[in-house]
Amino acid sequence: MSIQNPTRDEIKTILKKAKRIAVIGLSDQPERTSHSVSKAMQDAGYEIIPVNPNVREVLGQKAYPSLKDVEGHIDIVNVFRRSEFLPGIAKEFTEVNADVFWAQLGVYNEQAYEYLKEKGYTVIMDRCIKVEHAMTK
Repeated sequence: MSIQNPTRDEIKTILKKAKRIAVIGLSDQPERTSHSVSKAMQDAGYEIIPVNPNVREVLGQKAYPSLKDVEGHIDIVNVFRRSEFLPGIAKEFTEVNADVFWAQLGVYNEQAYEYLKEKGYTVIMDRCIKVEHAMTK
């Protein structure tokens, strides 16, 4: 795998600066990892924006059918979808005003990574945002 994530210090800086996290694939089912991770980040003070066409609301926040429907600046797009969906999500990511593309633990795709890096984006793949946040304390 040729994916090079930012260093731990760089990730710490990203998480300290970020305020709004759009979560693609955020489930409204509490037993799902996307839900528990997003709840932990919400409890840590981040604004969580659910992006899932199949739900209306998650964690008390209005859900959006796609990234393009989210209003305002997005600091981090956190992806909870299978790896094969990353190229399409990466393309949509480049069409919105977002800073960091973050694919959760176990989720990575070299094609999506190369596409985003060539465009100059910060890309993190195969890392859990909740675990990384806990390490910044």
